Amino acid sequence: MELRIFCEPQQGATYDDLLALALATESGGFGAFFRSDHYLKMGDVSGLPGPTDAWLTLAGLARETSTIRLGTLLTAATFRLPGPLAISVAQVDAMSAGRVELGLGAGWFAEEHSAYGIPFPSLAQRFERLEEQLAIITGLWTSEVGTTVDFMGPHYTLTNSPGLPKPVQSPRPPIIVGGHGRKVTPRLAATYADEFNVPFASFDDCRDLFGSVDAACEARGREPSSMIRSAALVVCCGASESDVVRRAAAIGREVDELKDNGLCGSPAALIEKIGRYGELGAQRLYLQILDVKDLEHVRLIGDEVLPAVR
Repeated sequence: MELRIFCEPQQGATYDDLLALALATESGGFGAFFRSDHYLKMGDVSGLPGPTDAWLTLAGLARETSTIRLGTLLTAATFRLPGPLAISVAQVDAMSAGRVELGLGAGWFAEEHSAYGIPFPSLAQRFERLEEQLAIITGLWTSEVGTTVDFMGPHYTLTNSPGLPKPVQSPRPPIIVGGHGRKVTPRLAATYADEFNVPFASFDDCRDLFGSVDAACEARGREPSSMIRSAALVVCCGASESDVVRRAAAIGREVDELKDNGLCGSPAALIEKIGRYGELGAQRLYLQILDVKDLEHVRLIGDEVLPAVR
């Protein structure tokens, strides 16, 4: 099992906070540092000092880290046009010497769109845009140098695009698609993605969704084992019960709720539950760190949990 660190900077974090967390992720031996792509806080928090842009952040981290992979869970297709997004991600891939992964989703948080003047179409149109973006971005990255790319869809049209720059990774950076949908999301993953991610789900839901993406792969004539399966879970680990209680309180959560819905408890408890996700077929877990300044939390997991599961 590969463990990756995942954070939610819109809840309140500076670039320096994220850099410190990314460096702790790298020194702790984790496989990757991922962040959400949101522009507005959620829940009863201040959100100060305000949001940071996901791809600007990752560009900076690309130059200040050396081994960890970097990416988003998930970039919203509503936020950026597909052509410029392909350029940005390819540039960050070059800046990181080929360590970038693109998680791309339809977008869902209406309030952040209205807060920053971003159009928020219907759910059906958001998924149409997501599918077009996946087709355009993969097409631009994998086209032959010296050729041009044309695309015409209901939402985006490209004419004589040079498809440049190309990413460092060949044929392209890995793409992640995920969510709780049982039909469209697995189909899009089977068509375009290298990884299917199930966020914050029970064992039963995770099993069912992995089955859905397997079926979608088979329907497309794709070997299901070619799809990496992953899950994302909030984490709250402590060397003692008092540490667990303290960390849960710091993120405004109850210990019992976290034990039901996340990875919560001693290192041994985390190891046991991670093993159960592995039995379902998960190959990666994204550990959601909600207190980005608690670097000792990351060090504890890296020292006591990571060696037992990887």
